[in-house]
Amino acid sequence: MSSALPATFDAERAVRMARRTLEIEAQALQRLCERQDAGFARAVEAVLRCSGRVIVMGMGKSGHVGRKIAATLASTGTPAFFVHPGEASHGDLGMVRPQDVVLALSNSGETEELVAVLPALKRLGVVLIALTGRTSSTLAAHADHVLSNEVEQEACPLNLAPTASTTAQLALGDALAVALLDARGFREEDFARSHPGGSLGRKLLTHVRDIMRGGDAVPKVGLDAGFSDVMREMSAKGIGCTGVVDEAGAPVGVFTDGDLRRLIERGVELRHQCARDMMHPRPKTVSAGALAVEAADLMEKAKIHSVLVVDEQGRLIGALNYNDLLSAKVI
Repeated sequence: MSSALPATFDAERAVRMARRTLEIEAQALQRLCERQDAGFARAVEAVLRCSGRVIVMGMGKSGHVGRKIAATLASTGTPAFFVHPGEASHGDLGMVRPQDVVLALSNSGETEELVAVLPALKRLGVVLIALTGRTSSTLAAHADHVLSNEVEQEACPLNLAPTASTTAQLALGDALAVALLDARGFREEDFARSHPGGSLGRKLLTHVRDIMRGGDAVPKVGLDAGFSDVMREMSAKGIGCTGVVDEAGAPVGVFTDGDLRRLIERGVELRHQCARDMMHPRPKTVSAGALAVEAADLMEKAKIHSVLVVDEQGRLIGALNYNDLLSAKVI
C-alpha cells in the first residue's frame, strides 16, 4: 500500500532540483578535468610498475565508490580488490603485500579507520595513492601520490551529503582505469576473457568448434549417393542440408531444403538424380578454429542458414546452422 505524498512535494521543484544536481556535478567534473596534470601520470606509472595488486580502501560512501573502482580495474587488466579499512585493523591487513599499491579514498582525508592503518601500510613499504578532497589532510601527507577530487560544493542543498565529491571520486577512478588499460595495450579480447558471461565474451571467446555439430551428427554423402540416400541423411541430421564430399572427405558441394524446393518447382524427376547432379558446387565453409561470430557474418553475407566446417586439410568435420548460433547466444 502506497503512502500519501508529503504536503510539501512540488513536482516542478523536483525537476529543478534534478537539473541543479546534474549541473553542479557536471561543473565539478569539468574543473576536475582541467586540474589533471603530470601528477596523475605519475600515479598511473606507479600502478604500471606494481608487481602485485591494487588494494582499494575506503569507508562509507567512499567505500562504495572504492568497490566499483576495484571492480573496474580488475576487469580492465589491473589486478585489484577492495579491503575494508575497519577490517584491515583486525587482520585483513594481511592481504596487503609489500609489492602492492594501495589506493585509499577519503574525501576529508581524515577518516579515522583509514588513518589508523596508514602507519602499518608505510611499514609494509607499499606505494600509497591517496584519492582525497583535501590535499592538506593526514591521508595526503602519508601518500606517495595524491589525486585530488576536491569540489567547490556538494549537490546536496545542505552541502552535507557526499554527491559531487563521490561523483568526482568515481570519475577519477574511471580515468585511472582507462589510462592503465590504454598503457597496457588492453584489447577487446582481453576484456572478453574477464567477461565470459557477457555478450562480448561469447562473441570473442566462442569458436566454431565449441558449438558445431561434429562426428556422426555431420550430414554428408558421397558424390554418387542417390536421391533417397540424400533425403535420408538430411532427415536424420535435421540441419536442413547435407554436405557432398569427395573421396578425400573434402566438401565439393552442398544440397539444401531450398535446393530441393527449386528442383520440385522445375519438375525434375528426382528418383533418378544423384548428389553430384543436385548439389550446389563450391559450398561456403568455415574453419573449426574461426570465431563463431565470423561464421555468423559469413552466413549473413551469403544469405545462407547453414555452413560446413572444415579442418586444416579441408576435410568436412562439422556443420553449423543459424539455430546453433542462437542457442549459443552468439547472435
